[in-house]
Amino acid sequence: MTNSWVNWAGDQQCVPAVVATPGSADEVAVALADAAAAGHTVRVAGAGHSFNDTVLTDGALLRMPALDRIRHVDTSTGLVRVEAGATLNAISTRLHPLGLAFPNLGDIDVQTVAGATATGTHGTGAALQNISAALHSVELMLADGSRVELNEQTDPDGWRAARVNLGALGVVTAVTLRLVPSFVLEGIERPVPVEQVLADLDEFVDGNEHFEFYVFAHSPLAMTKRNNRVAGPEQPRPKAVDWFADIAMSNYTFDGLCRLTRRRPQLIPWVQRLAAHAGSYRRQVDRSYRVFASPRLFRFTEMEYAIPREHAAAALREIKEIGTRFDSPMPTEVRFVAPDDAFLSPAGGRATCYIAVHQYRGMAWEPYFRACEAVFDRYEGRPHWGKRHFQTAATLRDRYPDWDRFQQVRRRLDPEGRFANPYVTRVLG
Repeated sequence: MTNSWVNWAGDQQCVPAVVATPGSADEVAVALADAAAAGHTVRVAGAGHSFNDTVLTDGALLRMPALDRIRHVDTSTGLVRVEAGATLNAISTRLHPLGLAFPNLGDIDVQTVAGATATGTHGTGAALQNISAALHSVELMLADGSRVELNEQTDPDGWRAARVNLGALGVVTAVTLRLVPSFVLEGIERPVPVEQVLADLDEFVDGNEHFEFYVFAHSPLAMTKRNNRVAGPEQPRPKAVDWFADIAMSNYTFDGLCRLTRRRPQLIPWVQRLAAHAGSYRRQVDRSYRVFASPRLFRFTEMEYAIPREHAAAALREIKEIGTRFDSPMPTEVRFVAPDDAFLSPAGGRATCYIAVHQYRGMAWEPYFRACEAVFDRYEGRPHWGKRHFQTAATLRDRYPDWDRFQQVRRRLDPEGRFANPYVTRVLG
């Protein structure tokens, strides 16, 4: 039996020398001491929802599911202290009865809070920042087992580095989140012609609290999703209706169609046109986190780039055209976020459009993704740190105004490079 680790998508795996599952900060310190004694580098795995090699190591791998406690809740300020291994869904579920919620979430919420923030995970909303912007304070354990508390008062640069940290500074053991009063969302999904969405893009994006859409290369329709706050109580749908929409149709049926196109790629245009039309009629009125997130039961891989919002329509037209030249049944997802000031945030300093391209498991992804990345490069794209890309420190440095400030923090907090691996070395130097 080996200490093998594999990610959610099943396409990244490693065999660490040691796998540790600490249940407390003291046990994290022991694991770090053991790693130092053995000369091992250290990486931390969350829920495994990164699509690239960010976790892979032949040294020590720390897994944190037992570090999942909510330590303190202050409903008057919205400040909540949680351990690093708590998942976004668990935090949302536990805190809703106390009247608190994340201001925004992505379309899955099974990631750990430390992993989601370390990679710059985000939702959509022109006036809302990515999830790491909710980090009021970060408890970081350094290679020698000492703990530092990073926030805007104690260490402003350390805090801005730690909010999107790629696991390169130390082990996050706990965070303090600044949450908002819980709220109910109305989610409306409708098909709209792609060109209509692009022609009126600012109206769609600015006219809704949360707007996103999916585009298929071979369909003239976009699948649009608008989430807006409503007064009044949640109206959860019957469990059978939820199961049919979220599991039977969005997962099992689409998975089956994708498997069919893997064998018969000539069916991709037909499948895409069917999916764009059939998958877009839906209305939900429910707790925010239930409307934001949906289950993902079938496997795929993904590339996502953050580009300046003003280039959204032009870039998407190019990506849609590229999709007609490659065999992929999957859609392209488009979302929008506000600027923030984390040093390595892909949305740092600019209103941002995120464009994500996907490939179904077992189908060739690299030529398609490389063609898309060439487009993103022309539009000043910054990669999502937890998704596939082909960048290096040399190609990334000029895309981040605070790159050198992050590197100064990294040298200060991890001078020996204990928390590096080939991915970190490739993208950070």
